[in-house]
Amino acid sequence: MSTPAAAPLAAAEVLQILRQRWQASYDLQLISRRGRLYLQVMWAYLEQQSFPLTAGEYQAKLEDLVGTLNGLGVAEQVRQWLCSTGDKPRLGKAMTLPLELPPGRASEFLL
Repeated sequence: MSTPAAAPLAAAEVLQILRQRWQASYDLQLISRRGRLYLQVMWAYLEQQSFPLTAGEYQAKLEDLVGTLNGLGVAEQVRQWLCSTGDKPRLGKAMTLPLELPPGRASEFLL
């Protein structure tokens, strides 16, 4: 993708990457563990009958998450990883990206 490094992520872009790479709208989560933040691509996806969110709820959650990622200053890091990782979400195993936060940003999100 020829996206400028400073370009913020958009929920539609993330959704497009997920669907192009893995043909599914996977659930994404931001987790904090041992003073670090991680982005996880979960194995559950919107197109599953058992997925707990409606399409509207999924979109709202994705918009909120993308806003947080942009606020953390990690948009390009996430974009690059989603587009290039060789891994694939599998049942029971989330894909995990350790986020490299710009100095000063971690303290805003980690207590």
